[in-house]
Amino acid sequence: MHHIALITGAGRGIGAAIAEDCARAGYDLALNYARDAGAAEALAGRLRRETGRRVIAMQADVADEAQVLAMFARIDAELGPLTALVNNAGIVAPAARLEDMDLARWHRLFDVNVMGTLLCSREAARRMSRRHGGAGGAIVNLSSRAAQLGSPGLYVDYAASKGAIDTLTVGLARELIEEGIRVNGVRPGIIDTEIHASGGMGDMLPAAVRTIPIGRLGRADEVAAAVLWLLSDAASYTVGAMLDVAGGR
Repeated sequence: MHHIALITGAGRGIGAAIAEDCARAGYDLALNYARDAGAAEALAGRLRRETGRRVIAMQADVADEAQVLAMFARIDAELGPLTALVNNAGIVAPAARLEDMDLARWHRLFDVNVMGTLLCSREAARRMSRRHGGAGGAIVNLSSRAAQLGSPGLYVDYAASKGAIDTLTVGLARELIEEGIRVNGVRPGIIDTEIHASGGMGDMLPAAVRTIPIGRLGRADEVAAAVLWLLSDAASYTVGAMLDVAGGR
């Protein structure tokens, strides 16, 4: 099967590392990004040069249905039938206690982290499912150890959104496996990427390291390796699994 993958939130961090691994493994890629066109286009250009794969960068807010539909239509037209989806796009709001959060924050967080994953998964299923004439495929959802640890005093809302992803992964896996689509998830721990700075956690990272049994932050490439394995035929009997990449935390 010729592999074509959509990776959401692929412009930086874990998403960019996943794109790197997928391109080197022979996937043609659609790299979704929300804002930073420069970073996404630069990554796409470099991967095209270095791997010879077809790689296109596509701007879309995954929380906006019209933009998601347009993105999938462009993938259909420019790359062909999708065989893999990595739901990586996600946001975190500044660290706060629940009592200090507002409704607008919650709407945006759940729109991107949950609705975005639902929308992209729906469109992928419509294309990959044998029920709709597709050839099957694989979906990997990026959750977080926060889903189980709760992130008290930091962002319980983010943790709750990732709890929804855990449940979706299990349910969707059982719903789609008979139609040739394997669904699994990865729960990263504290990974050394820019998302912590956007969540106001930058100054807290040294203290956070002390809570990780392995004694260091994770790397984006370590998460990417787990995602690539779940996408691959090597994981052909792995369905509805959540793989923790968290240094023992």
